[in-house]
Amino acid sequence: MIRAADLAELLTGHTGADRVVPPTGYTARLTVFTSAAMAFLAVFALALSLATDRLASRWSEALARTATVRISAPAGQEDEQVAAALDVLRTTPGVAEARPLTDAERRELLEPWFGPELPLDRLRVPALIEVVETADGVDAAGLRARLAGEAPGALFDDHTQWRRPLVRAAGRLRTLGLFSLFLISAATAAMITLAAQAALAANARVIATLRLVGALDTFIARAFVRRFTVRALTGALAGTLLGMAAVAALPRADAAGGFLTGLGFAGAQWLLPLLVPPVVALVAFGATRLAAFRQLRETT
Repeated sequence: MIRAADLAELLTGHTGADRVVPPTGYTARLTVFTSAAMAFLAVFALALSLATDRLASRWSEALARTATVRISAPAGQEDEQVAAALDVLRTTPGVAEARPLTDAERRELLEPWFGPELPLDRLRVPALIEVVETADGVDAAGLRARLAGEAPGALFDDHTQWRRPLVRAAGRLRTLGLFSLFLISAATAAMITLAAQAALAANARVIATLRLVGALDTFIARAFVRRFTVRALTGALAGTLLGMAAVAALPRADAAGGFLTGLGFAGAQWLLPLLVPPVVALVAFGATRLAAFRQLRETT
């Protein structure tokens, strides 16, 4: 268990104990590199999770404020039913605006699937009415009932079937992002533990000599804990700054709300990556402390 006294010792330092741990070597490089790489990946996992959540929320809000009325009527009755549907919509509380889409707008909607040369005059394409709702929204069930009585061919679509998958996808991606951060923390702990155990094994003779002169295991372990924690903090800080710079260099969100062009942080979210180095240091502190005491117990 991590105690406050151990953290205080970590911050204040212990010059005599630090000399037990070699300041250079492959374990030092491995610890710094692992911490930097994991912090870099953590920044991107955090940015991906937040960007996905923002995009899904933006799409969901946009769909929540708009609706569509689709009118499929026999030949010669379409204009009459469109006019009837518009009368119903304009007298419905919660409807801010209602307008029929022009042929050019309908062709533009179908163009990605059927190409630019779509002959609307030869196809039975339903008439569409764009509905913009107020902040209070509309009573969808009541509006459908009124449309069924006034314009039997009209079907009101409030985009619920589109919003629900977005909300579910955002929730799953947030969970995936948190799970990725957990895996990164676990991998960091594992690598730092292996590095600490290797350093302790390589200094077995030094540890034995210290014990002969009366050094306690807590004194020896504290040296390894502080040195590896500082190394992990240094590497994580470098990796975090590099990750933030890489995220800042990505293209900003375009007008279409593209996903890959909107990857990054917004506003106060830029402060969240700064939590990565302290978290990595705490992970390194706990992992090294456990590894050090376990290795010392096994070292005779």
